[in-house]
Amino acid sequence: MKRIEFAIKMEQDGERYYREQAAKHHGLEPVFLMLAEDERSHAAVLMRRVENASYELDDNDILTDARNVFHGKTDFKMEIKPEPEQIDLYRAGMEMEKESIALYSELLAAATEDSDKELFGFLVKEEKAHHAILEELVILINRPNEWVESAEFGLREEY
Repeated sequence: MKRIEFAIKMEQDGERYYREQAAKHHGLEPVFLMLAEDERSHAAVLMRRVENASYELDDNDILTDARNVFHGKTDFKMEIKPEPEQIDLYRAGMEMEKESIALYSELLAAATEDSDKELFGFLVKEEKAHHAILEELVILINRPNEWVESAEFGLREEY
């Protein structure tokens, strides 16, 4: 059970991290709060598993919801502050999600009961969705830094 207790703490740390970032970066608050809520629910499911209580593994629409967060947003103004760049926050979140994926993959491989396999498989899928959201944000934010050709010429992928 020590690995599951570690996973619970990791989920709680993830929730705390995302809530702190939401408080500091109001323009990004919806994304960070969605991720924090998911981490909170993952910790709750794991705690119920430790207590041998029943739990449900409900799929969510976080990928769709994350895409809709920025719909209609305009006039983003950057303030100069002695804080990490926005992209660095997303990259730090990606690293946390990678650690979660690795842990849950190990627990899934070691699981012997079908209910544990289902639980850890679900958590791997959820953490991969979180990683995908953050990775997409890094790509979108970094794209202007990598753009080297004329917009008039060349093939570009849609985004």
